[in-house]
Amino acid sequence: MNSKNSITIEAAGQEDYSNWLPLWINYQTFYRTQISDNVTKLTWERFLSPSEPVYCAVAKYDGKIVGLVHYVFHRSTWAESNYCYLEDLFVSEEVRGQHIGKQLIEYVQTQAQKHHASRLYWRTHETNLRGQRLYDWVAKKSGMIEYRM
Repeated sequence: MNSKNSITIEAAGQEDYSNWLPLWINYQTFYRTQISDNVTKLTWERFLSPSEPVYCAVAKYDGKIVGLVHYVFHRSTWAESNYCYLEDLFVSEEVRGQHIGKQLIEYVQTQAQKHHASRLYWRTHETNLRGQRLYDWVAKKSGMIEYRM
């Protein structure tokens, strides 16, 4: 791949499922997790439903999906308008270093602005050092630490 200009970022459509799915599976492999087929299918249906606040955009190179981003709008007790949570971001290993992840984040940033979101935020695993280099470049750390039960 020679040019960033040959990459397009767009909302995922029904026809993208079969090309999105391998990246979604690779994303899960990266994080050493496995999401059931039922949850995957439900998630895809939510992306396409106008009544759901969950979205998917894809990066395409020559029509092939090479990156994905999933994001959610939700209420906050800290603001009048919604927050935008960038939940998943993944770029195919063979095209990393081409600023595709940055373009996907910028796409979500534009969507957050269109929806008047008070905040766009995300998290990553502490071992995702390559991702953190990108995130440190485009955003600032909040200082928050996550706990789970």
